[in-house]
Amino acid sequence: MKTIIYTCPYVPAEWIAAHGLHPFRLSLDHTEPDSALARTEGLCPFVRCFIGEVMNNTRADGVIVTTVCDQMRRAFDILVRKCQLPAFLMNVPSTWQSFESQRLYIDELKRLGRFLTKLGGNSPSNNALAKVMLEYDSARKAILAAREYLSARRYAEAIASLYRDGPDKTPDSPTSTESSVDGIHLAIIGGPLMKQDFDLFDVIEQSGGRVVLDATETGERGLCAPFDRRRLHDEPLMELADAYFIGINDASRRPNSGLYKWLQQKIASRTVQGIIFRRYVWCDLWHAEVQRLKDWSNLPVLDIDTGGDNDNERQRTANRIRAFLEMLQ
Repeated sequence: MKTIIYTCPYVPAEWIAAHGLHPFRLSLDHTEPDSALARTEGLCPFVRCFIGEVMNNTRADGVIVTTVCDQMRRAFDILVRKCQLPAFLMNVPSTWQSFESQRLYIDELKRLGRFLTKLGGNSPSNNALAKVMLEYDSARKAILAAREYLSARRYAEAIASLYRDGPDKTPDSPTSTESSVDGIHLAIIGGPLMKQDFDLFDVIEQSGGRVVLDATETGERGLCAPFDRRRLHDEPLMELADAYFIGINDASRRPNSGLYKWLQQKIASRTVQGIIFRRYVWCDLWHAEVQRLKDWSNLPVLDIDTGGDNDNERQRTANRIRAFLEMLQ
């Protein structure tokens, strides 16, 4: 089965799978491979590693990039010039409340479908698409149900596994005897995490905290809304578009009030006591939200910026997290 790689949560894995292809959402590695880039100044670490992974990936048959951030737009231009892998740029509108924006997103899914067909995929029937959507929806529900019984790291890994390996692999039943670590309730908010960044969950637990809300792009915030199963069988593509385009909240939205509405509900229901805000130095979208989040939340906020991965930075981050939790105790 041919593999299509991507990173953005606004790319529906169900749409790729329904075409008979394997959707593989990349879990990027800080260990930067030789990306064949002559210059990397001003490139976000995540985007730099994404370019390197795509250019060195020998298993992929195509790559999907979205317009959600300017850095990724630049990545697409680089890949088109320097990489032989077929690449597709999917336009995801920043504005989301108008019918025209929603229609554009649906048109982009259809255009993506034509790209997938050219790579060897088959255009799915409504029944085939609905079947795949139900499989993914059930897997997401199983992961969400298991949240309280999993450590924060295992929860994040379960979400990553769903979009890497497919819906067949879900965490153990919520009746499992494993229980998550107790501690000061924290939310972690920001863009995508890379593989090594999952160590943050371990540092937090070792310091007396517990991440009860993973609101990073690669965490719970990046999951689409549950499907309306009655509508799913009649208009599966429309339901898919609504669940992803309307259901995923992000700092890139204009307006991004939906992000704060979602955070407000989650923070209150999970009795969050402090927030760790993690962002890449070059990410203007999330940098612009730091002060607003501090003013809005009325909770202690630890702002962690990262420019890459090295021992000094990891140690500095660990020390700041320990100090933050000591303050909250």
